[in-house]
Amino acid sequence: MNKRVSTVGLSAVAAIIAGGWFGANIQKAAAAGAAPPSSVPTFSTAEIGRQGHFYVGGHWAGEPGKEVMDGAMYVEVWVPKTIRHPYPMVFISGGGGQGAYSLMQTPDGRPGWAYDFVNQGYTVYMLDYPGQGRSAYHPAIDGNLLPPRSGPLMEEIWTGGRPPATPASTWPQYKKYSQWPSDAPNKGKMGDPVFDYFAKTELQTVASPNQEQRSVDAIVQLIDMIGQPVVLLLNSGMGSTGWVVADARSKFVKGIVAVEPVAPPIVNAERGSTGPARLWGVTNLPVHYDPPIKEASELQIVRQEQPDGADLHACWIQKEPAHKMANLQAVPVLNVTAEASYHRPYAHCMAKWLNQAGVKTTFVNLEDVGLRGNGHQMMSEKNSAGIAKYLQSWIEKNVR
Repeated sequence: MNKRVSTVGLSAVAAIIAGGWFGANIQKAAAAGAAPPSSVPTFSTAEIGRQGHFYVGGHWAGEPGKEVMDGAMYVEVWVPKTIRHPYPMVFISGGGGQGAYSLMQTPDGRPGWAYDFVNQGYTVYMLDYPGQGRSAYHPAIDGNLLPPRSGPLMEEIWTGGRPPATPASTWPQYKKYSQWPSDAPNKGKMGDPVFDYFAKTELQTVASPNQEQRSVDAIVQLIDMIGQPVVLLLNSGMGSTGWVVADARSKFVKGIVAVEPVAPPIVNAERGSTGPARLWGVTNLPVHYDPPIKEASELQIVRQEQPDGADLHACWIQKEPAHKMANLQAVPVLNVTAEASYHRPYAHCMAKWLNQAGVKTTFVNLEDVGLRGNGHQMMSEKNSAGIAKYLQSWIEKNVR
């Protein structure tokens, strides 16, 4: 018994001594500006002055007596200590498997775009769309869920881990990919620690036919709550909602940064897919045109006889005289595409539609500004901070 007590006592003393030594060294490291010794990725929040976490949108739905709150959207806001840019950034990003988390941290543990922007003095808003992430999902109301993408598909379309699976699903530019942020022997493949971590962040997505509309409703309510002009950053599958939001609240949208939003207009083309999509040009939902139209079918469309360049798709455009997107005439737009992305063959078609519709849109191939080798998930790649810096420079020069 005494031996047991002595052992416990010695262990406690050793723990206190070690703890004191370890604590003192952490304090010394912190005083020197170094991070605590840990394998857990942490980031400085020195430039963040305030944070908020709240919900917008939502309504009671369901059978009488069993109503649930449905369609609400989680929002996170970071306000810098020193606001150096007057217009907050609203990130309408991802939606096809990625949530706001992809804006906070890259898969190799670096600060994400949200930090890149807040550290430069931008207030940033990040969203979990209805039924996804931290926003409630109700199976009986919201429809089916699509599971996260498989590992082989992620290797194929995002990380350069394998070539496209079929001739129909390929795109000529995929061989130019070079920006996956890993040095593992199996870089960009299952088993690569960075790839495996990236896979853990993938989310299921809501397959409801009204997902786009209820997301628009929630984002419009957010814009109304913010109560001041903003810049929208549109990316990937949920990007189409941003055009509808900008159309509905054009007086509050000072600029749009479109980072490979879902495209092209009118007909699907992603990796060999076909069929109608975005029949209002940039979205499936109605937006205002001048002369006015009541149905998307009133847009007279024609396909280019020849594409704009090698390895590009011919775009669907309007017959002249084209209807103009009446509410976006004064909103400058930057539309960027990555050198190796599967969006590359048709990404330019979005800018072509917008410019023809009277929306002043600057289209940029990222390699033309020194940002080479990227894919569609550019916010997760090696040069993510450089891309954020370029987007910021365009905003500073063009958004007034």
